[in-house]
Amino acid sequence: MSIIIAQQLSKVYPVAVKEPGLKGTLRHFFNRTYRQVQAVREVSFTLEAGEMVGFLGANGAGKTTTLKMLTGLIHPSSGLVKVAGYTPFERQSSFLHQITLIMGQKQQLIWDLPALDSLRINAAVYGIYDSEFRSRLGELSEMLFIKEQLKQPVRKLSLGERMKAELLAALLHRPQVLFLDEPTLGLDVNAQVAVRQFLAEYNQRYHATILLTSHYMADITALCKRVILIHQGELIYDGNLEGLLERFSPYREVKIELANSPQEQPQSVNNIFAKYGEIESIQGQSVRLLVQRETLTNTIAEILAQMEVLDLTISDPPIEEVIGRVFSAGTVQ
Repeated sequence: MSIIIAQQLSKVYPVAVKEPGLKGTLRHFFNRTYRQVQAVREVSFTLEAGEMVGFLGANGAGKTTTLKMLTGLIHPSSGLVKVAGYTPFERQSSFLHQITLIMGQKQQLIWDLPALDSLRINAAVYGIYDSEFRSRLGELSEMLFIKEQLKQPVRKLSLGERMKAELLAALLHRPQVLFLDEPTLGLDVNAQVAVRQFLAEYNQRYHATILLTSHYMADITALCKRVILIHQGELIYDGNLEGLLERFSPYREVKIELANSPQEQPQSVNNIFAKYGEIESIQGQSVRLLVQRETLTNTIAEILAQMEVLDLTISDPPIEEVIGRVFSAGTVQ
């Protein structure tokens, strides 16, 4: 049975329209007019229990609006949404015990108090008995390697430590559905890795369902086999991440290190390499090309035969570039 169900989910916001000047201000005050902005348009998908799914889209694509509808923070304009068998916007207590929403740019911990005090408040809110609170606190703090830091005021914690404490606070009631909106935002590389490892372990240990949005593609590739792409409020892809890369990246990235820098004029240099593929960059003796997969073998043979090459590497293009091309096109064909 699907634990998250979204069918034809839409959200339309009325936005007030105001003309400039005093006349426009008076008209806006006495006779306000609105235009309709469709933030999410008939989005449909399901998630099974225990799945970890990446939810991707450019800024303003409708990701956060969708998450807010799934968590019941806002009412959908139309469509059906069910999470763990509940209708989110009804905000039933039993539903709230099943979910959590973590937003990387928001915090729930009290700034001047030790994180432990905020965690005790959360335990009281969720009706967690003291013995159970100590048990869960010990387990989660051990998983996050943050036991001693919980005794310090939140303002004295590093950004990575604060994010770990926020995760602990959000998961203290042991939710089965996690909605994560940029959970590694602003963290350094080591802190990002620690958060990813924790989420993977939490998913495995508790069979929790995770819907993750992130602009750090390393989060997605490390945790999610399946991705959902949304563009201008519409769902444009729902499937395997590798399948997306194969469909929208029919090329390989070729990096060439030449023995000597090309001596020709820039335009002539571009003409020389353009016949092999799409030029990404030419810097001194280093050249980066995108070469169609079906012509890769012949192209590499021709480059090696005609140029003095010190080093040559072939790889898939960075996933950020592939996803960026998808969003630029606005569709997946």
